[in-house]
Amino acid sequence: MTVLVYLLPMALLLGLSGLAAFLWSLRSGQYDDMEGAALRVLNDDDMKE
Repeated sequence: MTVLVYLLPMALLLGLSGLAAFLWSLRSGQYDDMEGAALRVLNDDDMKE
């Protein structure tokens, strides 16, 4: 039962740090151009004959 004293704060800290990283990525514009990345895969500019 004393293990919960250590595990619960560590789990909360990891969860909050993951949330902070996700919010940081939203604010820095990581998810702004979702269509462009999908269309870049289909571009065949590197295949020149």
